[in-house]
Amino acid sequence: MSKDYNSYESPFCTRYASEEMQYVFSQQKKFGTFRRLWVVLARAEMKLGLNITQEQVDQLEANVDNIDFAAAEAREKEVRHDVMSHVYAYGKVCPDAAGVIHLGATSCYVGDNTDIIIMRDAMKIVHRKLVNVLANLAGFAEKYKSMPCLAYTHLQPAQLTTVGKRATLWMNELLMDLEDLEYRMNNLKLLGQKGTTGTQASFVELFGGDGDKIDKLEKMIAEEMGFEKCVPVSGQTYSRKIDTMIVNVLAGIAASCSKFSNDLRILASFKEMEEPFEAHQIGSSAMPYKRNPMRSERITSLARYVMIDALNPAFTSATQWFERTLDDSANKRIAVAEAFLATDAILNIMINVTDGLVVYEKSVRARVMKELPFMATENIMMRAAEKGGNRQELHEALRNHSLAAAKVVKEDGGENDLVDRIAADPIFMITKEEIESVLLPENYTGRSAQQVESFINECIKPVLDANKDVLGEKSELSV
Repeated sequence: MSKDYNSYESPFCTRYASEEMQYVFSQQKKFGTFRRLWVVLARAEMKLGLNITQEQVDQLEANVDNIDFAAAEAREKEVRHDVMSHVYAYGKVCPDAAGVIHLGATSCYVGDNTDIIIMRDAMKIVHRKLVNVLANLAGFAEKYKSMPCLAYTHLQPAQLTTVGKRATLWMNELLMDLEDLEYRMNNLKLLGQKGTTGTQASFVELFGGDGDKIDKLEKMIAEEMGFEKCVPVSGQTYSRKIDTMIVNVLAGIAASCSKFSNDLRILASFKEMEEPFEAHQIGSSAMPYKRNPMRSERITSLARYVMIDALNPAFTSATQWFERTLDDSANKRIAVAEAFLATDAILNIMINVTDGLVVYEKSVRARVMKELPFMATENIMMRAAEKGGNRQELHEALRNHSLAAAKVVKEDGGENDLVDRIAADPIFMITKEEIESVLLPENYTGRSAQQVESFINECIKPVLDANKDVLGEKSELSV
């Protein structure tokens, strides 16, 4: 079939999200899960004594993936109900079991339980990719744990840190996101079969008021679908706060990735670090010399979308009147799916970029050495004081020399001449050689290297060990 260039196509499908994540939110996955839930319901009802045969359950199970979408779509145009149109299509291929499909259930039995299952499966993909990003950054941090670089506060030169220590700041936020994600995954519950207003009235009728059987039915459904529990109470739907909480986790991941990408974009401007650059990549259509940080910019752009998208489930949750309203439906099927698709795209880029980060070591060192004389003034002052100088007078002299040297750099475009100024001032009783012996960047990074080692060993290594079976993932970007 030829490509239709006259219809809108989501960039998530054509440019950004992986096929794996797209499948999780596909029609095949959605309605295939509907059918699995109907099989589970029928099997549990049969085991609990309702008039359903094993042959009927077998027929349902044999046709789970035999979905006639055209028949379902045609039926939906007639009845204006997507669930009942798929009950109809399922019954067409399971004629002996048509009468027991959806027995006692309301639409949210398949709709909401499917949404929970889809979010669970999508979170597993996000989790795997996030672990791989952490693994890449851990290797990077270890490699550069001792390399001095200029640290910034207010985006102004501050003291020194190391390239590896800065990477732990990115990792720490992503680790917080991973822990948040794992909490949501571990505490996710199915809706179960709560009925039209959450009272399970239809199942009271089916089981003659036997509450124990109704509880067993719900437990059997949860276990077969891979969940420990169903939500304890609900209206017709599971609380939409669940969507809010999950998308907020995704927004947190997006924010952390955006922090990384913005830092990398600034470092690229400083010519200290860059994202990997393909051999034939074009940085600019007009400026052939450019190496624009396009992947980092894409992370920033997609992250902005996810962070804003987190408002959608929050508003939906806040406006669900009483036991449910349907103003959630159109919004949530877009907002939740696209939050996952965008997060998936972000993590694909993160894996790609963190797997090949480029550090320009000489440029990093040069930037450090331009600023280091200012940072070494306290050490110089202490040496001069040991030789008999007055600390307060030395401090004032250093302040004046620093201001004068800064003026040369900023206003005159000259080199930092602070060392020459101090060496020429007799109050310091110190030679240029003595001053330069103090100007070793490695002496000004504090405990950076040890902090990197401790963080990786105590915080990251346990995560990587627990997930070693998914490590080593690569991401080749299509654009």
